[in-house]
Amino acid sequence: MQELAVDVHMLEEFERGLDPRYPERSRIPARVLGYGEISTVFEIHAEGMEGYAFKRLPIFKDRDEIGPYLASYEEYNRILSGEVGISLPPYGHAEFVSDSGRPVFFIIQKQLPASSIGNQAIHVLPDEEVPVLVTMILRELKKVWDFNRQSDGLEVAIDGQISNWSIVDFDAESPHVDEDTRFLYMDTSTPLFRIAGVEQLDPELFLRSAPSFLVWMLRLLFLEDVMTRYYDFRLVAIDLIANFYKEQRAELIPRLVETANDFFAQEAAYLDIEPISEKDIASYYREDRIIWALYLALRKLDRFLHTRLMRKEYPYILPGNIKRK
Repeated sequence: MQELAVDVHMLEEFERGLDPRYPERSRIPARVLGYGEISTVFEIHAEGMEGYAFKRLPIFKDRDEIGPYLASYEEYNRILSGEVGISLPPYGHAEFVSDSGRPVFFIIQKQLPASSIGNQAIHVLPDEEVPVLVTMILRELKKVWDFNRQSDGLEVAIDGQISNWSIVDFDAESPHVDEDTRFLYMDTSTPLFRIAGVEQLDPELFLRSAPSFLVWMLRLLFLEDVMTRYYDFRLVAIDLIANFYKEQRAELIPRLVETANDFFAQEAAYLDIEPISEKDIASYYREDRIIWALYLALRKLDRFLHTRLMRKEYPYILPGNIKRK
């Protein structure tokens, strides 16, 4: 796959005029395409940037840190697409040092139709086809654990949540999925894989955007969970189904629990995965919602302390208010 490339000088100009709090008001405007709890994906309204989606990572202390991350990122993409068999959209990257001396790394992907992204598609698909969608995503995810079973010393993780998948050739005017539906996986910015049991991504990078007064607690209580949960197929499936609370489609969850359990009992029986219950989904989502709501509130406090009291740069683009059930 040919790597995407853009004018780095234009990205540098975008960075100079970026308003992290209101990207749409930047000197070169940007429109947010999607919020996650940690990162934001946006398009840049400038010549030569059309058709691309950008994820900005201002998490590095110096350029020496970018090299190992880039190597892991490229290897993760290669493994997923070349060995696991999961299709990815065209992608690339750009890097430079900002005027403030901060290294900035951009992940670039081909922008995909908004209606094709899983968390939007579930609002237009017939209800009876949503379990088909989830089954097809579980089949994509199973490729990872099939690879891990056969691999010697290499273990791959994946975040399978519904918003990380794009349905190829999806028609929102006539929405449909079936056994022949194909998918693209979009979230490769957190390259989680282990070689001989050693994580290849520096876990401290997860903490860079956290408020400094929280880092010790996050390192102690949550970092290991974040680094390990995506190696567990059952937890990945629970997270996938729990997304339906966040996406305001909770009424589908009982049927999707049945779908996942049927899948584990039949197509993935050899993986010996314990059945999932609706209580598992509700408990997981409740804990996740509380943690991320508190975390976002504290990050906003940290932004206030940096920008209003200390008059310092706050380089992170925080999510907007995330609607949750």
